[in-house]
Amino acid sequence: MSDRLGMICGFLGGTIIAVESGYKVFPHPKEDKIYNRLSDAKWFLTLRWCDNLSTPAGIITNTGELSFFNQIVLEMGEEQFIPRKYRQEIFAQCLHLHPDETVTYLIPDSDRVMEIRALTIDSRYGKVALVSELLEFSPLES
Repeated sequence: MSDRLGMICGFLGGTIIAVESGYKVFPHPKEDKIYNRLSDAKWFLTLRWCDNLSTPAGIITNTGELSFFNQIVLEMGEEQFIPRKYRQEIFAQCLHLHPDETVTYLIPDSDRVMEIRALTIDSRYGKVALVSELLEFSPLES
């Protein structure tokens, strides 16, 4: 019996449970899906979280690349979402943060504000930056 058996943790709105043969994720479209590694389970929940946002969102790696983005970004274009020249700077914002902490970032020469969330999905590769656009909310009209 493994020490990890019975481990339960929340991650980006989902739950990961250690079972004898790996890690189960809830919610998951395939009820019997078991991930061999905790990082694979975390990656699934990260992609699901990003996909479910109603604003542009993506994941920036330490090389400044967008490794994943949601359908909204696909439609608007990667360069429109986050111009390549700002991606490394945006990633650098998450380096001083603890996992799941956030900071905001104003894209230069625009009025677009991004929320940057530091995540450690796989300790072998370090942090990634989960970036989503914050929409300005105007007061409701009466």
